[in-house]
Amino acid sequence: MNNRRTLIISYDISNDKTRKKAFKTLKDWRYDGQKSVHECKLTMNQAEELFLQLNEPLNQESDKLMMVWLDSHRNILYRGCGKANLKNNVWV
Repeated sequence: MNNRRTLIISYDISNDKTRKKAFKTLKDWRYDGQKSVHECKLTMNQAEELFLQLNEPLNQESDKLMMVWLDSHRNILYRGCGKANLKNNVWV
């Protein structure tokens, strides 16, 4: 049983070194993304592990980290000309 769900991760990190570390960490987990917004397909345990990896170096006073599960029963609205792996409005 595949219980992976789509997760959007976004961050706003003030320190360049910490931001680069977060980006490098996410490159191993994500299947799509941009500079500070990433899309992953993870289990709950994987999401918790990733959260711990990303959260550890953050400055709690100035940095922000957000992880949001997408509802699989809702259509994904998108706009733009970037690459997308969509079939019938579902990420594949």
